Amino acid sequence: MPVLPHINTPEDLKRFSLPALQELCDELRAFLIDHVSANGGHFSSSLGVVELTVALHYVFNMPADKLVWDVGHQAYPHKLLTGRRERFHTNRLLGGISGFPSMEESEYDAFGTGHSSTSISAILGMASAAKYRGDDTRQHIAVIGDGAMTAGMAFEALNNAGHERPNMLVILNDNDMSIDANTGALQNYLTGLTTDRHYNALKARVKKLLSFNGQQDKWPVEMVRKLEKIVKAGLLHYSNLFEALNIRYFGPVDGHDLKTLMSVLERLKHIPGPKLLHCITEKGKGFAPAMTDKAKWHATGTFDKTTGIRVANATTAMQPVTFQEVFGNTLAELAKKNERIMAVTPAMLSGSALTRMKKEMPERVFDVGITEQHAVTFSAGLAADGLLPFCTIYSTFLQRAYDQLIHDVALQQLNVVFCIDRAGVVGADGPTHHGAFDIAFLRCVPGIIAASPMDLADFRHLLYTAQAGIVSGPFAIRYPRGAGYGTLAGDFEQLPIGTGRKIKEGKDIAILSLGPVGQYAVAACEELEQEGLQIAHYDLRFFKPLDEVLLHEVFQQYTTVITIEDGCIAGGVGSTVMEFMVAHDYHATFKRLGLPDTFATQGTQQELHHLYGYDKEAIVTLIRKLSSNNKHNSKIVSNGMLQHS
Repeated sequence: MPVLPHINTPEDLKRFSLPALQELCDELRAFLIDHVSANGGHFSSSLGVVELTVALHYVFNMPADKLVWDVGHQAYPHKLLTGRRERFHTNRLLGGISGFPSMEESEYDAFGTGHSSTSISAILGMASAAKYRGDDTRQHIAVIGDGAMTAGMAFEALNNAGHERPNMLVILNDNDMSIDANTGALQNYLTGLTTDRHYNALKARVKKLLSFNGQQDKWPVEMVRKLEKIVKAGLLHYSNLFEALNIRYFGPVDGHDLKTLMSVLERLKHIPGPKLLHCITEKGKGFAPAMTDKAKWHATGTFDKTTGIRVANATTAMQPVTFQEVFGNTLAELAKKNERIMAVTPAMLSGSALTRMKKEMPERVFDVGITEQHAVTFSAGLAADGLLPFCTIYSTFLQRAYDQLIHDVALQQLNVVFCIDRAGVVGADGPTHHGAFDIAFLRCVPGIIAASPMDLADFRHLLYTAQAGIVSGPFAIRYPRGAGYGTLAGDFEQLPIGTGRKIKEGKDIAILSLGPVGQYAVAACEELEQEGLQIAHYDLRFFKPLDEVLLHEVFQQYTTVITIEDGCIAGGVGSTVMEFMVAHDYHATFKRLGLPDTFATQGTQQELHHLYGYDKEAIVTLIRKLSSNNKHNSKIVSNGMLQHS
């Protein structure tokens, strides 16, 4: 009899035997494979933590006990066991459940996640709150991967936990991966912990000794602790890093051995203070293609669950060239001609398409791990010594390194090129991953040059311009996830800094666009022209510095101005243009299109552009209204969410 249909809350797990729970693990994997193959989503990470998830919910008492999943892309089994199985078909869809833990969505999600390395700090805060209230019974568990453990924030929290010493358990989910293979000294250390032959030989002998005649529980506690210390420190050839931080270390244990996990977790539940359980898992467990190519299957679109062959998407087939592909190929091409170019990425080697350059010039590509702050200051160091780093970082993750961008790069006017990937709405990953704020937080930084290409050809030209030797300080280029527009033929062109371009002449109304959403303006102008409306369109290209010659032309010729951007309206490029209008005493009816003052939800990029009112339909509707009203008085309006009747 299937078990999964009978699990609606974690409490239901406690009614089943170990063999039934092991069967449940198989059912969970089958469910995930069926669902993700049909709908896409994060995949291999969830397959790797099935047994761990079942064990946690069997041993502990969530939601009274608190469980935080770091990053959260591995939390699909957790969602299936906590009452969301029937809604799981809506995962990552507009109006559906989130692909990450969300406090708003379920009481079982003790803390919302999406960015890495936050779990230990959050669970430490909850454990400290319980300690303050005198509650020594509630359990606090953080599950963090070895990739996320490389970030400084994780160690800041461990250091603090060793000092505060509340009751908490950190589970180190060690699968030797983040998205791509992990890099750095910590990974070597963890590998050493699990593979040292002296450690493993003695561990086996001690286990045999303590298991003799099933009398291990009768051994004196002090003797067991002494043996534990010998194993952990004396024969490892390593000082135990976690023990040095005053965190009791346990493990490593097999993260796919459900019986052992349940037994170990039950014992750890009764040990006070901060503890760390080192758990070895395999990313992609149970699906052969994902076990073979872990990075490829971290997240996936639809695929044939029998063969593992990806299903072609008709939309992407029409536009096969992505901004990421153009970036990776262009940077490798430029680097062959410019020996100063270096590439830096915080654990997004494949996501940002740096694999070609890594293969061809491995000594010039630095994957620094999930360490955005370090990535920016490391890039500053390269620049200070005469090299030209292209620091490639997702917009949402650049938020984590804002101080370093200002203090270590901009203040010192160091020539770092920030390639800001996934700018604007990114789609199904939702509010934790949208690149909504970079225009607003970059335009106020003194001395920075910042641009966004409307098409792929302009993107190549901007990358070329950034390394052409005409810029001495920071240069930021923002670009979205996915397919671009235009052709790539022709030579590189050096673009004058701070210049835009006129796309189309018009009368009365002018559209000023920034970035690829300018393609919506092109389509809108074509449709409106069929109605006899001549709408001007300008591509700003740079949002710092602005093309003031272009703006003077616009405000001298047009009585109505519309700005469009794939980012937050508050402080965005529309605000910049409006400030220019006020400063030069121009008067015009002014409308800003972009993301309103809210955290954008999940959905496809096209769905979100429509929902928030800056796709072709929204532009056409607005211009028809403005044209019919024929207002000439000066008015400033900011849009909110598109209202549907």
